[in-house]
Amino acid sequence: MQSLFQLKQLPVVLMASLVLMHTSLLFLSTLFICIHLSDQFQPFQYNALKQIQQFLNYPSVLTIFDSTWDFCNVESSPFLTIVCYEDNVTQLHITGNNGVFPPSLPQNFSIDALFSSISSLSNLKVLSLVSLGLWGPLPATIGKLSSMEILNLSSNYIDGFIPLELSYLNNLQTLVLDHNKFTGQIPRWVSSFNDLAVLSLKNNSLFGSLPSSISSSDNLRVLAMADNHLFGEIPGLQNLTNLQILDLKNNYFGPNFPVLHHKVVTVDIRNNSFKSSVPNELNSYFHLEKLDISINGLIGPFPPSLFSLPSINYIDISGNKLTGKLFQNMSCNAHLVFINLSSNLLTGELPACLQEKVEEGAVSYDGNCLSGEEGNQKPSSFCHNEALAVEVSPQKLRHKERKAMVVLASSLVGGIVGLAVIVGLSLWVFQRRNRRAAMKGPSTRLITEKLSTVNTVKLLSDARYISETMKMGANLPTYRAFPLEELKEATNNFSHPSIVGEPSLIQIYRGKLGDGTAIVIRSIKMRKKHSPTMFTQHIEMISRLRHNHLVSCIGHCFECCPDDSTVGIVYFVFESLPNGTLRSSICGGGETLNWAQRIIAGIGVAKGIQFLHTGIMPGVFSNHLKITDVLLDPNFHVKICTYNLPLLAHQNAGFMGGAAVSSNGLKSNIGGREKEVEKDDIYDFGVILMEILVGRPIISQNDVMVVKDIIQVSNKMDDTAQRSIVDPTIIKECSTESLKTVMDICLRCLSDDPTARPSIEDVLWTLQFAAQLQDPWRHDSHHIHRLSDSNPNNLQEQISRG
Repeated sequence: MQSLFQLKQLPVVLMASLVLMHTSLLFLSTLFICIHLSDQFQPFQYNALKQIQQFLNYPSVLTIFDSTWDFCNVESSPFLTIVCYEDNVTQLHITGNNGVFPPSLPQNFSIDALFSSISSLSNLKVLSLVSLGLWGPLPATIGKLSSMEILNLSSNYIDGFIPLELSYLNNLQTLVLDHNKFTGQIPRWVSSFNDLAVLSLKNNSLFGSLPSSISSSDNLRVLAMADNHLFGEIPGLQNLTNLQILDLKNNYFGPNFPVLHHKVVTVDIRNNSFKSSVPNELNSYFHLEKLDISINGLIGPFPPSLFSLPSINYIDISGNKLTGKLFQNMSCNAHLVFINLSSNLLTGELPACLQEKVEEGAVSYDGNCLSGEEGNQKPSSFCHNEALAVEVSPQKLRHKERKAMVVLASSLVGGIVGLAVIVGLSLWVFQRRNRRAAMKGPSTRLITEKLSTVNTVKLLSDARYISETMKMGANLPTYRAFPLEELKEATNNFSHPSIVGEPSLIQIYRGKLGDGTAIVIRSIKMRKKHSPTMFTQHIEMISRLRHNHLVSCIGHCFECCPDDSTVGIVYFVFESLPNGTLRSSICGGGETLNWAQRIIAGIGVAKGIQFLHTGIMPGVFSNHLKITDVLLDPNFHVKICTYNLPLLAHQNAGFMGGAAVSSNGLKSNIGGREKEVEKDDIYDFGVILMEILVGRPIISQNDVMVVKDIIQVSNKMDDTAQRSIVDPTIIKECSTESLKTVMDICLRCLSDDPTARPSIEDVLWTLQFAAQLQDPWRHDSHHIHRLSDSNPNNLQEQISRG
């Protein structure tokens, strides 16, 4: 009986034993994982990376975080790289998907919370957060990353001033903040980093002068400040023996040519206000590969010996007043791939070594006084007389610098910036003292251990930047000649369903290339047949019209007649923009752009117009711009789709190119820049600003006159009257100063007297100033207006790149 009882109890005992064993195993397993985490990857690092994933709204590039805790051994990709040393995270690279599908940040996104988590990774030496849509001022917690050596936050739209706390990063070697919305002046302390090699602040809204202290940054290799609102003299950089890349294009620097060390490799000061002569010292720049000094006001003799520098491959001196006589027997570097001498006062003959490259399309020389050359050449007497008329007038204040000073003075309201500068200088002195003390201790060594090949390439890419600066519109495919068969395949043999427009001589098709790229093809039938060589000059101009705020052509194709090889049809291939017009984002009836986003859109349109007027030689004017000609790309980035190209005017306008054909028709424009046609575009832009203000379509000239009168009256009255004419959806969010500034420039653009209308540079400056007036008002009120989706984020990010 007792044995029977024991037998019945056996399953119970066995089950209890199994439960006990399972519990023990679970405990041991948990203990093992905790010990393993502690030994190999600290829990606080695990938590920090998971929080970063959460704050970035769980982007697809971080899905690997959901399936592993061993982040130190995550396989590297172009979008995510994590590097550890002695089980501590030392490098973190996160990149959006090339801006095509950037992650959508939540409404409650906090850049402060994001960097608070990042700052807990105290051993972080390299941080790269690119194209993630980050917005808001850069937090002070960035200063806690004291081990930081490389910081890259490019292609976001981080705004506000560059924080003083960045100066705490004593070991910083590379600072890249390109394509954001930083404003204010460049801090003086940027040159206080002993090991700084790369300083790149391109495409922001920075103003003021370049700090003189930059001339003491002995280790600087890359200095890139392009596409800002900087002005004044360039400090002497002759002592920067390591400087290789100087990129200051599209600013207001001048009037004197910068003084550099002879080892510099790239000098790009295009589109500034340099008015002096080109120094003879350039002849000794034996490492110089690229020289772009175009679209300035440089005078005096051009040294032709630059053609034969041992490393030179790119020279652009167009749009200046440089003199000199060229000879056929001059020597050239065989590796020259681009030479632009257009629109200067050069005489003589084109050197034979350049004649060989003319047929390759590598040489441009229109607008000079060269003898024996085809194209737009002037008589030698013209260049001689013009050269005699050129005088340097140091007492005359440059127009651009005066505008910059006005904007700067307006920004220093209440002495706030002045106080910030004092605080900054004090902090800089404090940091210098700390740095001297720290120099007595052991130096921080660079990370070289445990780097894969991919990581090493990434580190060098960030540290050395790039040897060739990115050009406007570089995100587009390379311009090329398309085979006719490829276009037939993209449009299903130009089938009827692919046709989207059929103007008289132009048929418009939508298609898709083999790699999935959506395109628009414009097919132009020629009234008269010509050989392909007849189109070389026009194709060259089309290929140069590439800018972040223009719908750009990516290639062409000639369909030739089989009997005589003449051209019967020309196909132009353009990028496709599927997201509608700017009008639809303002008057579409759904969610519309808020006030700050409308200003940014206006800035984008103005930058596009500025490029059409000054970005190429000769400029493109009389573009008949309308708000329906401003399209949105997949990232809600504004682009002008109608512009007037000087194509085959002898065809009586039968051959028309461009991204679209205006309903008003296009006028041929082969001549140079004329004030009258320039101011036509300014008037059209004023109408676009008017529609941005009132939020309803402006259809006729009568509408323009009526609304203009209303704006003029209300603009002289109080704030209530001004807001009464504004689109009701933005009344509560626009600051009084910002609104009045936009109204003022709108009325000036719409002046009946063309000579009273502002230049496109004035327009651009004023809109940038209106944006600066708006930002403090929004942040002070703790009310940042945003749309629910990622579209406005993309719009602001992309427009800031222009």
